Amino acid sequence: MALSFAAFLGHAESNLAEVERSTSDLIELSTRQNFSFWLAQGGIHRGWARCASGNTDEGISWIEDGIRNYRATGSMLRLPYFLALKAEALHLTHRTREALEAIKEAEGLVERFEERWWCAELHRLKGVFLTALDADETQIEASFCAAIRIAKRQKSISLEKRAEASYAEYRRQKASASGGRGFRLPLC
Repeated sequence: MALSFAAFLGHAESNLAEVERSTSDLIELSTRQNFSFWLAQGGIHRGWARCASGNTDEGISWIEDGIRNYRATGSMLRLPYFLALKAEALHLTHRTREALEAIKEAEGLVERFEERWWCAELHRLKGVFLTALDADETQIEASFCAAIRIAKRQKSISLEKRAEASYAEYRRQKASASGGRGFRLPLC
């Protein structure tokens, strides 16, 4: 459990070295002890780290296998978060429409199981992806505003700051770009 949370914290800090270290240890221990639940989580985090470091094909494969294996354990807890990691990876490979589908699936699970702890980030990512697709400005603004509102309501300072920073960057780029289109927001 500690290794899984270390990977989560590494992701939250965009610390690829920490994610790689903790997932390597998690995968090795889980393989040795046959902990399928933790092994799947290690694979998902390893995949995210591989994508973030540029090895996107291998990374997406790790994530998809990890999510499939995680679902096989019967657990739904944290699945919206894992789908957000998949969405980030897909976006990095310019498969942003697929990334939005992963976010849509995550939002459906949030509604179905009422696991809302990663909702603010789902809305922020949706805003980033909609921006990349030159979507309607109203949808983009609504996504960023929902992310900020939810983070404030949940008293999540880190997610609130992250959403505010993405929204500010969107508005800055929109103001400086001709027609407000054709720019790409960073994921974090």
